[in-house]
Amino acid sequence: QVQLVESGGGLVQAGGSLRLSCAASGGIFSIYVMAYYRQAPGKQRELVAGMTSDGKTNYADSVKGRFTISRENAKKVYLQMNNLQPEDTAVYYCRMVASNGNYWGQGTQVTVSS
Repeated sequence: QVQLVESGGGLVQAGGSLRLSCAASGGIFSIYVMAYYRQAPGKQRELVAGMTSDGKTNYADSVKGRFTISRENAKKVYLQMNNLQPEDTAVYYCRMVASNGNYWGQGTQVTVSS
């Protein structure tokens, strides 16, 4: 069974940093994309950052220059979040698109206080 396990959320003051991690396990074949999304209360889930299997990255305009997605290996990615702002408060979800399916992590809460 494929699982995505996330960690690293928490409470931080504005201007602070957090690093999220997402590790995939189970019967995974080819991974195409690993990405982070977020969903704030009352809002739709949105893409934050993504990385393809060949290392290409893309970011939401709102996080460019502040967030960085990276990977330790094909099955583990990180989201480094710097200069966090209250508007970054949301539940952050890891997503993996692989040849055998589309998978989501359980989500981790990030709260930024002003």
